[in-house]
Amino acid sequence: MATDPVCGMTVEERPTSLALHRENRTYYFCSETCLRQFAEPELAERRLRREIAVAWPLAVVVVVLTYGVRNETATVVSAALATVVQFYAGWPFYAGARDAIVDRTWNMDLLIAVGTSTAYVYSVLALAVPSHLPPEFYFDASSVIIALILTGNYLEHRTRRDAGSAVRRLAELLPQTVTVVRDGRESEIPAADVAVGDRLRVRPGARFPADGVVLAGKTRVDEALLTGESAPVPKQLGDRVLAGSVNGEGQLDVRATGVGSDTFLAEVGRLLQDAELSRVPLQRTADRIASVFVPAVLALGVVAALAWFLVGGAGPTVSVLVFVTVVITACPCAFGLATPAAILVGTGVAAEYGVLFRGEDALERAARVTVVLTDKTGTLTRGELELAEVAVGPELSGDRAVAIAAALERSLTDPYARALQRAAGLRRLSVPAAENVTVEPGRGVLGTVARAAVEVGRASPRELSRAPALEKAFAEALGRGDSVSVLRVSGAPVAVLSFRDEIAEGVPEALAALARDGIRVGMVTGDHSATAERIGARLGIREVHAEVDPAGKLAVIDRARAGGSVVAFVGDGINDAPALAGADLGIAIGTGTAVAQDAGQVVLVRPDFRGVPAALRVARRTVAKVRGNFAWAIGYNAVLLPIAAGALVPLFGLGVYSVLPIVGAAAMGLSSTSVVANSLSLRRTALPGAERAPLSRATS
Repeated sequence: MATDPVCGMTVEERPTSLALHRENRTYYFCSETCLRQFAEPELAERRLRREIAVAWPLAVVVVVLTYGVRNETATVVSAALATVVQFYAGWPFYAGARDAIVDRTWNMDLLIAVGTSTAYVYSVLALAVPSHLPPEFYFDASSVIIALILTGNYLEHRTRRDAGSAVRRLAELLPQTVTVVRDGRESEIPAADVAVGDRLRVRPGARFPADGVVLAGKTRVDEALLTGESAPVPKQLGDRVLAGSVNGEGQLDVRATGVGSDTFLAEVGRLLQDAELSRVPLQRTADRIASVFVPAVLALGVVAALAWFLVGGAGPTVSVLVFVTVVITACPCAFGLATPAAILVGTGVAAEYGVLFRGEDALERAARVTVVLTDKTGTLTRGELELAEVAVGPELSGDRAVAIAAALERSLTDPYARALQRAAGLRRLSVPAAENVTVEPGRGVLGTVARAAVEVGRASPRELSRAPALEKAFAEALGRGDSVSVLRVSGAPVAVLSFRDEIAEGVPEALAALARDGIRVGMVTGDHSATAERIGARLGIREVHAEVDPAGKLAVIDRARAGGSVVAFVGDGINDAPALAGADLGIAIGTGTAVAQDAGQVVLVRPDFRGVPAALRVARRTVAKVRGNFAWAIGYNAVLLPIAAGALVPLFGLGVYSVLPIVGAAAMGLSSTSVVANSLSLRRTALPGAERAPLSRATS
């Protein structure tokens, strides 16, 4: 079995049309759609290169024969060469025009096919029946126009390929084979045959074929291409590894937990694919403009040609050239490129910062954000809490308190649970079994240990007033800015557990960047007020909402939105899921296959708060580029269409139409190129303090 590199599905290996061979590697696909999505950009580019290689040499010869030789033989040869250009190099325009007619839509191919065919057919008729038409030939115009437009299309394809190739490159990160250990024996199998639960042996320098958990060994893993973490990450027993990352100096045995479409790599690919293929509302606006603009241009061409023929005294030759000039000069392709060119470049830049946009309107939502509300633990802070202090009453010892709390949270994976497990391990404690464990949001973790009802959660000073030692420890921990939990046995508080968390790397720089961009930041956390206020003061965050449960976070968001703000909420995508879904824009921080379940419209691949201003800044600049592209396309047509219709005739006479069709084609190509160049300038988007990770430039 193999994995589809586009959608991540497991498919049969079949040497049919659903397989693609490239550079000694075979890719298998679940459908023709995925095959085309993977291969069409490269195939289309090759086809364009062939067509350009035919069109330009023949067009140059036609121009030389038309203006340098000027005899009957030269005209016949020009007609033959122009025919090849028209119906070989220009065939894609006819195919596009046919599709437009069948689908009852309007596109640029229709304008090009009509305009060049008019010039070509008129010239053929003038050659075939010279007694009925003036001997004026425009084989050079039709040939050069096709060559120019093909060149513009080639540049557009190069832009699309460079900006949106992350899906294809990510597919090359997985190894072809892997060593699996079954019944104590090693064997080499295809990576696509790995199943969940398999024990994989990954040697130094090899790529991981699946997501998994380390069973044995120690090493450092290069995850830069996936999470943007520039330094190799230490891995040992119990740590998680990601498919596509590179093992360092040590051998690891790994239990596979995610394969095929369930890996983090596949999820990243799907998110990037969605970003590349989604049609945002601005794109639908462009489609509506083009659907009106194309028939309007055809109508303008017909009216201008008839006006010059019937009223202006121009002959049929000039009237035909008026029509050709109008339809060729018009540039709905600039409208068509305005959105996708900017979106492709913008999402590519965002991916390099470890930012993925989900959903068709995520970019536009992000561009409008004015307020960022954020959770504290795991976002502003590292999220790797350490058990700092344990204060107990006379009922039990500190070690016993840690063992009971660790037993209750053994099955959980939140930062507090991990801190308790580490503390129990360092103290070499025997952790008892816990039963009936439940989590109540806003309260804590409840269960039964040694037949006693046990709870770890928040507490109030009033509850601790009957235990002066615990009350004092509670106040001191809050004064230090620690996060505090209380252990209760049979409903009575018996220990105060204080946890310490440090400010995450890059958070001050990220907050400064948000302030420079005029975005207000507030903290919304379930932690104690004293802890939250202390962290907020250290970071310069004035708006702090503490001891807020999930419903309370939604209420804070609603109040901010009621004041006219567009609100983004930043959280870890688990406890904060309601707030992520309820905000105007949810920004989920984290890695792993849980990304697929996050309620956010923006996913930060690595847990780095600097991705928040990076996402918002890239989104604003991308949407600004789209609008700038629209403005350029509208301005271009507003200036040049009147010229094409005859505005220059009073100055230069009707003879100006001998060159205007070619000039119009060149101007149209320049318009499209300008839109592409304007979009490519997004690649210069930079955020001080944020590292660009080579996610979209990954190589195998």
